[in-house]
Amino acid sequence: MANTLNGRRVAILAADGVEQVELVQPREALGEEGADIDLVSLASGSIQAMNGDITPADTFDVDRVVSEVGVADYDALVVPGGTVNPDNLRSDENAVDFVRNFVASGKPVAAICHGPWILVEADVVRGRTVTSYPSLRTDLRNAGGNVVDEEVVTDQNLTTSRKPDDLPAFCERVVREIAVR
Repeated sequence: MANTLNGRRVAILAADGVEQVELVQPREALGEEGADIDLVSLASGSIQAMNGDITPADTFDVDRVVSEVGVADYDALVVPGGTVNPDNLRSDENAVDFVRNFVASGKPVAAICHGPWILVEADVVRGRTVTSYPSLRTDLRNAGGNVVDEEVVTDQNLTTSRKPDDLPAFCERVVREIAVR
């Protein structure tokens, strides 16, 4: 499937506390298919990734600031997890608006593990079938989502996944969803 995403622009929305593997693997999978990828965050500079929410991992340079981008700049959006990352994102009005507008646009949006937390804040899971890390499932249900325990779920333009072990299926689905739209 090499180069199926040539010419496609993808935003990966992440902040300090992002789970490193959930940032790196989707980024690599999208890049291998030819996508142009921007790491979008709350501020310029770099973000601190984590391993298992506890151990600091690598830092990653931010390409664009969320307050300076819009849905028209990208063909798809990916939100990795880590508990601190989506908590930081959902506290930022620009990040929440970006996610809300992306889902409303019909373009592919994907979130893994704790990433769906910002989907709750953006009020975009109502009536959708979604999955996430187990500790978020009550929040997703309370936000009107139909929560299932599956490796990866796509409902319209929204793809969600549970945990790092699901990354191979998540990455494959995200690439496919972007390629067909």
